[in-house]
Amino acid sequence: MPKITGFETHDVRFPTSLTGDGTDAMNTDCDYSSAYITLLTDSELVGHGMTFTIGRGNDIVCMAIREVANRLIGKDTEELFADMGKTWEFMMSDPQLRWIGPEKGVIHIATGAVNNALWDMYARSRQKPLWKLVVDFSPEELVRSAAWRYISDAITKEEALDMLKKIESTKAEREAKVREIGYPAYVTSAGWLGYSDEKVARLTKEAVAMGFNHFKMKVGADQANDLRRGKIIRSIIDDPQYLPAGTHPRDPNSEDLKGKNAGPTGSVLMIDANQVWDVPQAIEYVKGLEEIKPWFIEEPTAPDDVLGHAAIRKALKPHGIGVATGEHAHNRMVFKQLLQAEAIDVCQIDSCRLAGVSEVISVLLMSAKFGVPVCPHAGGVGLCEYVIHLSLIDYIAISGTMERNVLEFVDHLHEHFITPCSINSKGRYNVPTNPLEGYSIEMFQTSIAEYEWPNGSYWLSAKGKKA
Repeated sequence: MPKITGFETHDVRFPTSLTGDGTDAMNTDCDYSSAYITLLTDSELVGHGMTFTIGRGNDIVCMAIREVANRLIGKDTEELFADMGKTWEFMMSDPQLRWIGPEKGVIHIATGAVNNALWDMYARSRQKPLWKLVVDFSPEELVRSAAWRYISDAITKEEALDMLKKIESTKAEREAKVREIGYPAYVTSAGWLGYSDEKVARLTKEAVAMGFNHFKMKVGADQANDLRRGKIIRSIIDDPQYLPAGTHPRDPNSEDLKGKNAGPTGSVLMIDANQVWDVPQAIEYVKGLEEIKPWFIEEPTAPDDVLGHAAIRKALKPHGIGVATGEHAHNRMVFKQLLQAEAIDVCQIDSCRLAGVSEVISVLLMSAKFGVPVCPHAGGVGLCEYVIHLSLIDYIAISGTMERNVLEFVDHLHEHFITPCSINSKGRYNVPTNPLEGYSIEMFQTSIAEYEWPNGSYWLSAKGKKA
């Protein structure tokens, strides 16, 4: 049986700051970056993983990845695969590395990259895409694969097992359905703060033509500017003339749109402040955007301020505006508290902020128990490739529903991946089907050679031009 013999890490950075991609009220200068690892074995079996940053500091994460990956050297892969929950606990249990968290910050996202690489290796060894590997687990195997420490006051293993068994018999039906129609998506690419009004309008029209009916825009720098941009987007998504040929408006009062402030075509607008406000400021600012009828405000304040999010949700509820967060919730315990405090209407897991698939499964289980839909954060580099797997796991094996869920899609940097995600004509994610793609995160060697920091060919050329 293969043993892990080593690893390679790469600090890969893309110059997205040049075009304004990724700009928001908090993050105004983003070079989308991947702290990337490949786990090696004494066979041809490998595992690829990464975590996402926005530039400087990516090298620090790579250093932490190497420290975490060292714990796996010499380990038998089949022994690791046999109990991925136990393996996750082993990866988290180095006392000296734990001290610089614990379970948060650089060491936690580095552990996520390594855990994701191990899950990628596991899926490749079984010749299944990651989502298929996991949904084919028995309820017992799925529960055993999760991270359980510190969450038993929110959900027990027994509760999770009972929940999974109740929908086990209909997994095949849900798998067939999502393979046929795809997984619902929403688009953020039109809403970056750094874009001109003309670019916002053009990209919104393009997104509507592609079949999308959920749209998100960035807010928080200037309320009047946000209101103007929101009206531009609303004027397009609410106008049936821009719908694709043969497409009819959706019923805004249907079960899947009820409570989302959908417009006359059934289109939904969301807004995202990226943590820029204090609690009272968030409440007053968002009230001032009620005219553009957002479904929710995402990350209105500090990501680990659970009571702050609860206060904002309570204040905005009479205005019909919900609260979403999770992109920067640094572990399952923050999600546990957000759910227990009834602080969120939408749970937004991040495939790289949490410490890998095992911790994600824990959050999916808690969200299903509390009845809160999971709408993962994506975008960046590699995140869309990752999260379609997680949403499929949630729909097919855990929550059993995708009717009110939407998965973020941002059309950036997919060309650097061997098995990139894709969107169908209805604005939905296609289901990954390549049996050899694992977690879909393997990057082209040519992309690594071009954009590796600081000596990739792009960066050497950029330095030469500045000299």
